[in-house]
Amino acid sequence: MNLFKASLVALTCSVLMSCATHSTLNTAPRDTSAYISQYQAALRSQVISDVRYELDFKLTGEAEFSATSKVTFRLSEVPKQLSLDLNKAQIKRFLINGTAIYPNYNGAYISLNTRLLTSGENTVEVQFTRAHSTNGEGLHRFQDPVDGKVYLYSHFEPAAAQQMFAVFDQPDIKANYQITVTAPKDWQVISSMRETQVTPAGAYNRWSFPDTPKLSPYNFSMHAGPYHVWQDNSGRYPMRLFARESVANQVTPQDWFTYTKQGLTFFDNYFGIAYPFKKYDQILVPDFLYGAMENAAAVTFSEDIFLHKAAMTADQKQSLAGVIMHEMAHQWFGDLVTMKWWNGLWLNESFASFMGTLATQEATEFTNAWRNFYATGKQKAYEQDSLVTTHPIEVPVATTQNAFDNIDAITYQKGASTLKQLRHLLGDMVFRRGVSNYLKQYSYQNAELDDFINSLSKAAGRDLTAWTQEWLYSAGVNTIKAEYRCNGNRISAFSLVQLPASAELPTLREQKVQVALFTQSRSGLRNDITVPVTYKGSRTEVSQLVGERCPDLVYPNFDDWGFVKVELDKKSFKTAQQQLSNVSDPLLRSMLWQSLWDSVREGKLSLEQYLSTVFVNAPAESDYTIVGQIIDSMLRSKEYLAQIAPIQQNYAENAIKGLSQMSLRKTMESKDDNDFQRRWFNAYVSLASDRDSLRHLAQLLDGDTKIKGLTLDQDLRWAIIIQLNRYDFPNALQRLNTEAAKDNSDAGEKAALAAEVIRPEASAKRRWLSKVHQDSLPFAKQRIVMANLYPAEQKLLSAATAEERLSSLNDMDKKGPVFMRNYGYNLIPTDCNYTSIAALNNVLDSQTGLSNLARRTLLETRQKEQRCVLIKNTMAH
Repeated sequence: MNLFKASLVALTCSVLMSCATHSTLNTAPRDTSAYISQYQAALRSQVISDVRYELDFKLTGEAEFSATSKVTFRLSEVPKQLSLDLNKAQIKRFLINGTAIYPNYNGAYISLNTRLLTSGENTVEVQFTRAHSTNGEGLHRFQDPVDGKVYLYSHFEPAAAQQMFAVFDQPDIKANYQITVTAPKDWQVISSMRETQVTPAGAYNRWSFPDTPKLSPYNFSMHAGPYHVWQDNSGRYPMRLFARESVANQVTPQDWFTYTKQGLTFFDNYFGIAYPFKKYDQILVPDFLYGAMENAAAVTFSEDIFLHKAAMTADQKQSLAGVIMHEMAHQWFGDLVTMKWWNGLWLNESFASFMGTLATQEATEFTNAWRNFYATGKQKAYEQDSLVTTHPIEVPVATTQNAFDNIDAITYQKGASTLKQLRHLLGDMVFRRGVSNYLKQYSYQNAELDDFINSLSKAAGRDLTAWTQEWLYSAGVNTIKAEYRCNGNRISAFSLVQLPASAELPTLREQKVQVALFTQSRSGLRNDITVPVTYKGSRTEVSQLVGERCPDLVYPNFDDWGFVKVELDKKSFKTAQQQLSNVSDPLLRSMLWQSLWDSVREGKLSLEQYLSTVFVNAPAESDYTIVGQIIDSMLRSKEYLAQIAPIQQNYAENAIKGLSQMSLRKTMESKDDNDFQRRWFNAYVSLASDRDSLRHLAQLLDGDTKIKGLTLDQDLRWAIIIQLNRYDFPNALQRLNTEAAKDNSDAGEKAALAAEVIRPEASAKRRWLSKVHQDSLPFAKQRIVMANLYPAEQKLLSAATAEERLSSLNDMDKKGPVFMRNYGYNLIPTDCNYTSIAALNNVLDSQTGLSNLARRTLLETRQKEQRCVLIKNTMAH
């Protein structure tokens, strides 16, 4: 911290001495960290209102920026203690209500001198400098390796606004923001509002922005740099798209604008509330921690996901449309109406996931959006909800440090599935009316779960207390199965049986599903009847099916209305195995494929039996979504086979080679369909591990052979190089160096790093691990190292440092949740055996000081090891 002018020192000392005679301690003072507890945040929001920020930034592109934060607010009473958040800044000048003093600052927050505060309006002004962030939070700085240009973007969720300006950094202290930014002349500056004026100021421009509507700190943003900009004013709201100059040719702005315009029209109509901001900007940014972020009117997207060096495939376009819709839904549900505290974050994300999928299905060409949701996101939710670390959708959040402890597939996809189920239960119009009333009542305010449920209850004329308790406050996923008897080829009794998640999670839930009966015919499986059933409790009789023809297959969650696992009866399971290719309904076919894969993971079906079904049925599959689902199971199978290989070495090698060759054959057969060809070729690259497949990839890379219809763009070239280095194919390192010399882009640097790290070299592995442990790399590169250091088949290399990684967990945990999330899911050692499980047990028992996030990751890793051992044992027998 820098000292002020000498003239301030005497005043500062006199103020501090007077403070010494007046206790500023509260009954529960904050600790010295940057995190604030829910209790402390509640105390702060009780007395503060009418907050306004005047923010003035000086941006040069160098490692530091300078700024002034002027915070105006009202106090209902002067508290004994009040803090203002500002993280790791060098304070140059500090004033409270016009009085300049030396700040009581610990590097995380400023403890305000309450003797200088008053009931009513107050003003605090802070002038400071700060280093730009490089870990994706705060005001992140990135220098483009291609042209040296500097780009900045902000990311504040959950509580990183304090890394850019002085702020009451909690969601229920909404405020108006007025910013002024001095930036180099060739830069764009983007924020929640459009600039009102850009004034030349020497080598810089001075950008002035009007007041925003009331926003929570994490919804506000500011981004700056020499971004390329595209504009489209053809819709109701002006739209802009930004990307770095060096990657502008990898962006297809028309797709972005088309989906954005479709979404804005859909949501305006669905909510009955016009888009709450004046313009819609979207910014592609590098080194981003997540997929995208819903900053009000200035949404950020990860370059790694949404830049493409070739024409986008259908899957990539659908992903783009879906994420645009998800973040757009947040503009109403999250930005316009915001949760009071981080325990409500799930509702924001669940609702955006639900509405994003609904909008994609109904407003774009992707009318298979719900099928895609089932095959991808919903399966992640089922898996997460089946782990020992499962949790209710609504969970307490003690401090801002814990905000993301339970942000996972339960938060997103289970929550979205629950809302989808509630919509079926109440009816679409009732659900829609309840949502619209909620948004209208709490616009520009904060709300809680009870507020949302009460709005739906009023619209439905129904008490949803029991439903809320069952679905939102109880963890675990239930299972349903059909039990029936037949007499003379007719059903004589039929019931749905609901099983609890476990003895520890006994909740039985009410929900509405469809039960479908099928019989075999010459043309395939025929759907004889489908009936909606609202079931609850352990058994629900379905009398309307009595007298129907005895089925060959019963599916008790037809069309995927419910969030529930399905256990097929023996006859239906056998039919599913034998008749997969004869199931005409694509969603049912997808669900039957999933039932078979679930049976492998539960130890009820051997991996050999499942892969036999794949080899027979996958080549004939013509549905793009299902092909993706099958390929995902093939890639997971490869991981299991790599772990199982010592027991069944020959089978494992032959099975992986067979999957690889099948993928190549399908790539060649799909020469007239780019989407299918790319999907199968990506699978081929990922599965290639035998010498013949790797040699063929090398020949493709060198141009010695070709696949008709396939163009090797830069992304595919790097994918092949990474795979060749993964298995140390001859001259792979030379190919890596040659390609890196040609491609000096950020994406090229990261791909080259991945290829180098993944090489099976013991000394190099230790060197890279040391770089992670010592923080000697930028965080964006650390993430790549962690993700690629120990692939499944490099068991011996992983074992060589396993003990070191386990013993380092406590130190790694201290680096914070962003780091630990990446380290835990990539570098906790596994070996698919009982010894590995015992090692994890030992860490859980001995390292008792680990954070909740670290312990959770250990518990999940142990359970996944147990599942791997189960699959291995099923194969062995």
